[in-house]
Amino acid sequence: MEPTPTILFKNHTGEELAVLLAPFGVNPKLAGKLQSTVLRNALDEVPKVMEQTSWRVLKKVENATRIPTLQLIDKQVSPRDGFTKYLFKGEGDEPFETVRIPLLHVKGQEKYVVCVSSQVGCAMGCAFCATAKMGFRRNLQPWEIVDQVIQIRKDSSYPVRGVVFMGMGEPMLNYDKVIQAATILREPCGLAIDARNITISTVGVVPGIRRFTREKQPYRLVVSLTSANSEKRKSLLPVENTHSLEELMSAVREYQEYSGVRMMLAWTMMSGINTSPEDAKEIARLTAGMPVKIDLIDVNDPTGVFLKPSAEELNTFRDALNEELRQPVVRRYSGGQDINAGCGMLAGLHMVEPDKTSCASLPSHS
Repeated sequence: MEPTPTILFKNHTGEELAVLLAPFGVNPKLAGKLQSTVLRNALDEVPKVMEQTSWRVLKKVENATRIPTLQLIDKQVSPRDGFTKYLFKGEGDEPFETVRIPLLHVKGQEKYVVCVSSQVGCAMGCAFCATAKMGFRRNLQPWEIVDQVIQIRKDSSYPVRGVVFMGMGEPMLNYDKVIQAATILREPCGLAIDARNITISTVGVVPGIRRFTREKQPYRLVVSLTSANSEKRKSLLPVENTHSLEELMSAVREYQEYSGVRMMLAWTMMSGINTSPEDAKEIARLTAGMPVKIDLIDVNDPTGVFLKPSAEELNTFRDALNEELRQPVVRRYSGGQDINAGCGMLAGLHMVEPDKTSCASLPSHS
């Protein structure tokens, strides 16, 4: 009777796979070759034939391993901007979403970035996010994260050059699985994506940020700030009740000093709530003395509770930021809004109903 497969391709780094497959006569070089062949060709079974490899060894590997693959439930392409949203199902019954971001404006350098989910649902409860309305369902396994990229590479006419952990879930609350997946994505026997092109985002889970810094992770870090006022932030991002702005910025400064990079702080703009000149002053006070880059993005709220700033409001806020900070301020394009693929819009098959009480206590500058 053949043994039950226990070793999952896409779930292990090349080094781990070499150790796991050694009892079957697989040396480290062959383990890496198997890993890269399976991942880069989106295979769902171990190759039957490989150069300079015994068929008996390959048969043993086949019997001892499994190559799990996500099930594609749905795919939507935005006719407006080409953003593509995929609905996948993995180990559980709950589906999750992934977005393919097209960067096709430079002829000869066309590429995609994949926005992956790290959890089904999310426990963070951000007031303006559709995923938060789902609540937390489960953590994704490394292979489920890696396979999002593999399946989209297979479906794409241009290469995938970057991965952002900005889909469903809070990456720092699935830290081990996220870092494992990122390692598989970047290593030479994996998908060989440059670590500098892998970005991990957090709303401010301080223990995760400190661990990320302590372990000297090579990936880029983005912190979703959205408010530099503690009371206002509590209403928008409940994580503020657990990890205060003071604690968060201490961890952020530690990371910035270690990494030496300009710290990216994301700011979801909501009309009348966090786009005033005073908000700009608060950001400047909070980040004083630290190299930062403010990433402005419009809120995406199909319920209508939170509204995007008008062009005039945006320009006034951006001018104030430029005056107060004298550091880079950019506006991120949030595509795929017509197919609910924009930032904060991912909710799987779950419908998000309006909750008019969710912002009743928010301070306003109107």
